[in-house]
Amino acid sequence: MLEPFIRNHLIRHARVDASKFDNPDLLVADLALDSLGLVEMLFEIEERFGFQLSDPMRYQSMRFDHMVAAIEAELRAHNGGELPQADALRASAHP
Repeated sequence: MLEPFIRNHLIRHARVDASKFDNPDLLVADLALDSLGLVEMLFEIEERFGFQLSDPMRYQSMRFDHMVAAIEAELRAHNGGELPQADALRASAHP
């Protein structure tokens, strides 16, 4: 559920080529984000959902799908096991 939000943010703001997300083994490192690009994406998530991710730089060495799962797990932990409503995520992905 969080994956489209993150993917769309990276395509629009970090100018990541959308075709990269077709690779199921995509690594965060393959997105060619500089550390600022990664931090900006993570800050957007923190700001949007009102919590701080623990050890955000750990995501640099993950597969993209593993990063999304780890962020979702932290988001669930922060929200009593729930993810924000799908409508809120869609609205967030398309300002």
